[in-house]
Amino acid sequence: MGGGRIVVLPAPDDAGDPVLLGNAVLYGATGGELFCAGRAGERFAVRNSGAVSVVEGVGDHACEYMTGGVVVVLGEVGLNVAAGMSGGELYVFDPEARLALRLNTQLVVAERAAGPELRELLEVHLRHTGSPRAAAVLERWDETAGGFWRVVPRTDVAAREEAPDTEEVASA
Repeated sequence: MGGGRIVVLPAPDDAGDPVLLGNAVLYGATGGELFCAGRAGERFAVRNSGAVSVVEGVGDHACEYMTGGVVVVLGEVGLNVAAGMSGGELYVFDPEARLALRLNTQLVVAERAAGPELRELLEVHLRHTGSPRAAAVLERWDETAGGFWRVVPRTDVAAREEAPDTEEVASA
């Protein structure tokens, strides 16, 4: 995927919590948007270098070798999440704090974080999909925002910590 927007919705008579995307969706994506009111299979967004996506669950190896883009998961994730991830951002809604057991922490760190950009992306997801899950999170945003993890490469965190403060830059 190099551009455009894809919106995937369950059938009106779906029994619930559907897997709507197969394995390896967004493999090598360089741009565009994908909003899915359902779950994705294994190896979601592997080698993603620029696509933006919101899905409601993923299988094993999501965001493996990711170098750019933004992925938001509003549900469970499989094992080995973010293995080899060297760029981009992954947000996982995980109020029960299960992500630590599934995250490959060799190159990434996870911190509780949910800023205005994340909220805006969830609002776009809701607008395009009508997702009940997104609606529930947004309706109680003051409570639910604390349930998000932001996963980024360790190098991004190190660069942020080594960057001079704004005051130091202004006085130089």
